[in-house]
Amino acid sequence: MSGKYIVMFKDSATEADIQKYAQDIGSNGGAIHNTYDSVVKGFSASIPEAYFQTLQASLGSNSPIDIIEPDGIVTTQ
Repeated sequence: MSGKYIVMFKDSATEADIQKYAQDIGSNGGAIHNTYDSVVKGFSASIPEAYFQTLQASLGSNSPIDIIEPDGIVTTQ
């Protein structure tokens, strides 16, 4: 089963970095839903659990990914 996530990249991430991760998600059974590039760099995606674990394990100072969070509705007061 795939979970829905928002994947946000560091300011230093290149378009090639973002495309590589988007392709990797697709190759591992996931799907990209929306891409973001005006205020933040990133995308929303359905990511299979096994590949999500791989992404989480790869996060660190050398990763172009800043954060991965569950996708959901955001409200303001």
